Amino acid sequence: MNSIKKYLGIVWILLAVAVAYYSIDIFGGKLTSGKQEDLVFGIIIFFVLLPLVVSGLLIFGYYAVTDEYED
Repeated sequence: MNSIKKYLGIVWILLAVAVAYYSIDIFGGKLTSGKQEDLVFGIIIFFVLLPLVVSGLLIFGYYAVTDEYED
């Protein structure tokens, strides 16, 4: 079971990297579109939601890899 946790921890870390990359790729155009509603949406995604999602996935993956859930 511990080996499954470690593999899934690596999966969570890779998922965090993929979410960050694709979010910047997809929502990057929102910041430069010139429309006010796109700019507000892009700012909310980049500076509020994206850091929360990526940091949550990274921390969860890190804890799974380092066996913090054993205690």
